[in-house]
Amino acid sequence: MKSHIKKLPSSPDELKKIIMNMANEIDRQQKVIAQSQAEIATYKQKYATLIEEICLARQQRFASSSEKNILQQDLFDEPGIELSDEVREQLQNTVEVQSHTRKKRPVRRPLPAWLPREVIVYDIQESEKICECGNHLVRIGEETSEQLRYIPAKVSVIQHVRPKYACKPCEATVRIAPTPLLLLPKSIATPELVAHTIVTKYCDHIPLYRQESIWSRMEIDMPRSSLCGWVLKTAEICEPLVKLLRKIIITHDYAQADETTLQVLDEIGRDNRNKSFMWVYRGGGKQPCIVYEYQETRGGYHAREFLSGFNGYLQSDAWSGYNWIENEENIIHVGCHAHARRPFAELVKTHKTPGLAHEAMRFYRRLYGIEKIAREGNYTPEARYALRQEKSLPILNAFKEWLDHHLTKTSEQAGIGKAIRYCMTHWSKLNNFLKDGRIEIDNNLIENSIRPFALGRKNWLFSGSPSGARAGATLYSLIETCKANNIEPYRYFCSMLNRIRECVTDDDYRKLLPQFIQL
Repeated sequence: MKSHIKKLPSSPDELKKIIMNMANEIDRQQKVIAQSQAEIATYKQKYATLIEEICLARQQRFASSSEKNILQQDLFDEPGIELSDEVREQLQNTVEVQSHTRKKRPVRRPLPAWLPREVIVYDIQESEKICECGNHLVRIGEETSEQLRYIPAKVSVIQHVRPKYACKPCEATVRIAPTPLLLLPKSIATPELVAHTIVTKYCDHIPLYRQESIWSRMEIDMPRSSLCGWVLKTAEICEPLVKLLRKIIITHDYAQADETTLQVLDEIGRDNRNKSFMWVYRGGGKQPCIVYEYQETRGGYHAREFLSGFNGYLQSDAWSGYNWIENEENIIHVGCHAHARRPFAELVKTHKTPGLAHEAMRFYRRLYGIEKIAREGNYTPEARYALRQEKSLPILNAFKEWLDHHLTKTSEQAGIGKAIRYCMTHWSKLNNFLKDGRIEIDNNLIENSIRPFALGRKNWLFSGSPSGARAGATLYSLIETCKANNIEPYRYFCSMLNRIRECVTDDDYRKLLPQFIQL
């Protein structure tokens, strides 16, 4: 039987050469193994990241977007994490919020007292009003129930008649009353009809082509081209009001800014598929003003131009378009904790096992619990400032220590790593809300003003032209300012449109702003 084992060379040099080759091969194989292990770890991380992104995408598309229940969870600390006693205390502590007793059965709200009432009395027969003993029954009370009747909109026609007078003997003099000052001359639309068209589209999200079909069911010919013309012309008339709203925002020292996408057709030099933007600003103190501004791009210079002359606190998200604020000596950039909290909240929804995201949400649950105390207690700015210094600041300090502890222990590509690094990168801006009791902890107020626009966008889909987008910005500004000041939009537009043609000076227009108008 032949042996397959090779004989070792007798020469020491050859033996040494073989050993060196074998050592080199072993080193090469070890490097290949190490490289393979690194690639496997990378692919595992990419796989985990992709699974996380898929879960987040499914959650965002199909699950509830509310973070209310997440903020109310009471979860335990993740085991095996070494943190200071202060951080553990903040994780375990709870904020006492005044509780309320839920009624066992829902109570129907009474119908408004100002509604006209038609009373129908259901009485018993006269013969039944005599008792068996022979005496007459005496009325001791009554039982009342109410139902709401709906009567379709009442449409009427207003005729403007101007008699003509002439002198028959000389046939030289003819007199007639001057033309009334109408909102839209040579149009069939009254201010009330225009107000209805505007509120139906921009407040109730019913596009003009649907309004046209609604009118046709009433046998009234109301072409959408006419409706569009009324909206564009009215928005042009209302532009001085929006300019005054902007001026009020600029003169105050606390404002919020945000932006959202918009599809606009027929923009010069741009494809119809390109996204445009609607910028939104809120300010004005106790009587808030909200201004929409249409722009073709998301360039931060639009916000800088709009806020030219503004000094004070400007609150926004951390998008790079607001980086110009860092070069403004008279503006303090305030971050939004809702944006910092949201990645943690999304991870909590996709990871049922308590972990780091759940711990972060416990910090936020405490922070927002303090904000709820101040809001429900109607705290003054001074009182809210003092409460935050006493309660919120220690929580934020503990949260910062928690972020520092986990920063180097989490992957930059993982969702939790991105969420932690977002907070760390913008930490100073996120803490600036502590500087003044008037500042909100987040940008939710202005996001709530954008939400109706986003809902309407799902119905009318796009603006047919830049002029239409500008008109929408003007009318959305007035409608959302009405809502912010608890003014019913239709009543406001009816009153304002009946008087706006009489305005000459800025003071005249100022009296017609939603927060100052006398309805």
